[in-house]
Amino acid sequence: MDILPLMLGVSLFLGGVGLASFLWGWKLGLFDDPERVRYKILLGDEEEERYQQMLRKRKEDELTTMQSPKEVS
Repeated sequence: MDILPLMLGVSLFLGGVGLASFLWGWKLGLFDDPERVRYKILLGDEEEERYQQMLRKRKEDELTTMQSPKEVS
């Protein structure tokens, strides 16, 4: 039973390190666009810029769709 407090302390420490790493990655925006990583490997610089423009336009379209009132017939 002497090992139990040590194991508990180590597991809490490792859990805290994992949580801190996750929050650090979240703050840096690593989880914002998971598809971007897949396409970044395949695309060149110009294609990457076109892809980013397409994503911005899609986001703007979604925002305008949510803001405009829908007509009910």
